[in-house]
Amino acid sequence: MTHWMISFPSGEMRFEEHEFDDVVRDSHQVVRDMKAAGVYLTAGGVDESVPPVRVSADGVETPGTYPQTARLEGGYTIIDVPTREEAVVWAARLAAACRCDQELRAFGDDPDA
Repeated sequence: MTHWMISFPSGEMRFEEHEFDDVVRDSHQVVRDMKAAGVYLTAGGVDESVPPVRVSADGVETPGTYPQTARLEGGYTIIDVPTREEAVVWAARLAAACRCDQELRAFGDDPDA
């Protein structure tokens, strides 16, 4: 099986304020369905109120990020499914629930990790 990350950046969800409860209900239902199917590993969002730091091998913290990850934000779901096609199906369900396109990425397999 392959682990897949389904994600979207903050601010991409497009819905009217009165639809908020529907978005929450719909997205939570997809997660419940993932759990029932046995593909859910974890989900959550980056807490943007906590500033990022880089940590060196000796434990020294440096404020900030690598330039290419400066905008790491939003929501993330990690699933474990056997095919890309199945990952696309789950990503499409989250896209419908969250009212925005989802980015899909595969994790490399490292049997020693």
